[in-house]
Amino acid sequence: MTEEKSHPNKESIEDSLESFRKASERKRLSLLNALEERVEELLGMGPSLMCGFDPGICDWSPGFILQLIHKTDENFIKNNLNCNDLSWFNAPSQVGIDYSPLQRYLLDESFEDADRFTSSKLRELAGEKAVSRGYVYFSEVEKIPSVDLSTLNKLWIVYSRGKFGFTVQAKILDSLGGRYDKLWPRIGWKKDGIWTRYPKAFNWSIEAPNGHMPLVNQLRGVRLMDALLNHHGLRDES
Repeated sequence: MTEEKSHPNKESIEDSLESFRKASERKRLSLLNALEERVEELLGMGPSLMCGFDPGICDWSPGFILQLIHKTDENFIKNNLNCNDLSWFNAPSQVGIDYSPLQRYLLDESFEDADRFTSSKLRELAGEKAVSRGYVYFSEVEKIPSVDLSTLNKLWIVYSRGKFGFTVQAKILDSLGGRYDKLWPRIGWKKDGIWTRYPKAFNWSIEAPNGHMPLVNQLRGVRLMDALLNHHGLRDES
């Protein structure tokens, strides 16, 4: 007896996926466990799995689906979605940077590696002096191309169920009246915002508070993070 005959009232996996895609933010979150229980059916959809999703927009629902199937079958994306480097989302760069490593890190939920990659690319985007000194001055942020900053932000959002990303941090900060002293505890950072990666006290998991990543160390004050969160390329998306 087929599963469909055994459960005549059960929604088809195609309909369940479409309901997930169209659902509100809160509703989507309530559907995660149900989709996880039907991962084998999702895999059975093959190349048609992602047909209803758009790789060009900042939407975390396809990112969750990709992470879910990748945990079960690490070859599915390569074999069925024509993504040899596992980069399903569009990730444009004004200066020719390849963001496929970031997509792979985030797909695997290797958030610390993703954060290191992000920091490295921010230095590269800020210019040779930033690369040489090993950190970005707040005055260099303005020169970072909007396209690239938007791509970095998008990839963090789509692979974190909408929890992480610069615009997530910016929205939380705005809700707190721009008070960084209130932002730190909200996003799970130390009260002064200053972090070092060792010892590993930072929470590099999907269970971290909203806005916890990417890490922007406040060792030289809040001006760098303030410049990033107020970059016109991000503010246009807020």
